[in-house]
Amino acid sequence: MIAKHENNTEKYMLIDGLKVKLEGEINVLQVIRKTGIQLPTFCYHSDLSTYGACRMCVVEDDRGSVMAACSTVPRDGMSIKTNTKKLLKHRRMILELILANHCRDCTTCEKNQKCDLRALADRLGVYGVRFDNSRPVQPVDATSPAIVRDPSKCILCGDCVRVCDEVQGMGVIDFAHRGAEIEVTPAFGKSLSETSCVSCGQCVAVCPTAALVIKGQTQLVWDALHDPNKRVVCQMAPAVRVALGEDFGMEASGISTGKAFAALNRLGFDYVYDTCLSADLTVVEESNEFLERLQNGGPFPMFTSCCPGWVKFVEEKHPELLDNISSCKSPMQMLSAVSRKYFQRPEWQDGKETVMVAVMPCTAKKAEAARKEFFHDGKYDTDIVITTSELSYMLKEAGIDLPNLNPESPDMPFGLASGSGLLFGVTGGVTEAVIRRCMGVKTSEALQTIAYSGVRGMDGIKEAVVELDGKEIRIAVVHGLANTEKLIKEMQAGNIYYDFVEVMTCPGGCVNGGGQPLAKKRQPIREKRTTGIYNADGMSQLKYSDENPQVKSIYHDILGIGEAHKLLHVHYPHPQQD
Repeated sequence: MIAKHENNTEKYMLIDGLKVKLEGEINVLQVIRKTGIQLPTFCYHSDLSTYGACRMCVVEDDRGSVMAACSTVPRDGMSIKTNTKKLLKHRRMILELILANHCRDCTTCEKNQKCDLRALADRLGVYGVRFDNSRPVQPVDATSPAIVRDPSKCILCGDCVRVCDEVQGMGVIDFAHRGAEIEVTPAFGKSLSETSCVSCGQCVAVCPTAALVIKGQTQLVWDALHDPNKRVVCQMAPAVRVALGEDFGMEASGISTGKAFAALNRLGFDYVYDTCLSADLTVVEESNEFLERLQNGGPFPMFTSCCPGWVKFVEEKHPELLDNISSCKSPMQMLSAVSRKYFQRPEWQDGKETVMVAVMPCTAKKAEAARKEFFHDGKYDTDIVITTSELSYMLKEAGIDLPNLNPESPDMPFGLASGSGLLFGVTGGVTEAVIRRCMGVKTSEALQTIAYSGVRGMDGIKEAVVELDGKEIRIAVVHGLANTEKLIKEMQAGNIYYDFVEVMTCPGGCVNGGGQPLAKKRQPIREKRTTGIYNADGMSQLKYSDENPQVKSIYHDILGIGEAHKLLHVHYPHPQQD
């Protein structure tokens, strides 16, 4: 059936008899979604390449041919149906076959209520499986400090393979073998800990089942909270406050800061601090370091150091760049170190052990906390790291109704932060905060100039040029390690030059970290979370890190002479130095 149109310049398709205008969609699935029909998918993500493996989004044309909507290019006059008897039978059969080779311990599965496979089985009315599970049970890989891989729950959709390769450029996992023996695995059957995995958790974020999940540490937190001999101190990262509410039906762009701090108090933490404060510390230390490098002639570019996935990437792929990374600890490690110093004062010597807990949007923070560089005097700076998703589980387990809590503030002396500290949650935020401090011009016009200098936005690689003391400073902001690798190659080839480069492993920055609540529509949610961060900065009365009186107090009252560098900086040794 060929649809005829009065306007020959416009193109249309027929979706279940409904005339739909084509507006540059790359596949039939996108056209169908414009009509309000949500075809089921496992392997389709708009920010990844089209794979077409799961066949759940199949449609039927007017000749009875069946095709995958995600991999079919729309054509003018094309007519397709989305919900025929044949298609329904096809989808149910696919689901039943997937379930036949899938571990079905759903009641105790970590993704019990968030599993796409279970949700689609319920949606399509697949309540029984006629086939035996002949697939042998495979061992769970829990060797990674951040991610647990259970091959028995893998449905071979390939989402993790593509995000690891296309977004992060790592290729840690891939398909192996053929036919009935096919599986997704690291090369040569290695465990994740034996690979170059940077623990970013983006594979977890796209996995539709529980084949890849966050390595949970909530029980360690509960044990500490229930121990009367422990003083349990918690810090919360900037990006957590724009995502935690999503698991409780709140808007993605909404700021749940006060409610989140109230929830942490209800869980029983003795003290609750804001990691944005130590982000302010990072801005002061990192800008000082950058200015020193400008005076001393390098090495350039100076790379940011707050992202542990990026640091691990350099160690694995580009150890020659280790000296270019800022020596500043990440905000999480700074606050843990300063807090430990604070609780060593005589007035706190009550016999209790101080336990440092961090709530982070990032799975790689779990690996960072366990690094030997952050082990001092028999203890790690940060004892336990839980993600935003893990905090959500704890709140639900405790019956805490986040939306209906009255907002509360973080505790002093580590609870006051500037808008610059908040910006660490988004790509370009660290750069914007550092520029604010280095420029020294503190007016609303200057803030707007910096914001529109090129550091904001979702482009994978952004460039900006600012003037500092009469010198032109070239800046790059990059997110996603595949983009980072492209940038490094261009720099090493001598094609481009930068003085300062910000790198964040996750697309969009920490707001899209692997520990955040899972979102099928990743890009819109990422943009909403980013908007939330910028709105919070806009409402902040303090805009500049060095104007934060609490930062000044930390330097004067806690760090003292000679302590700042020891507690706030770290040296990552070259591989040959190990």
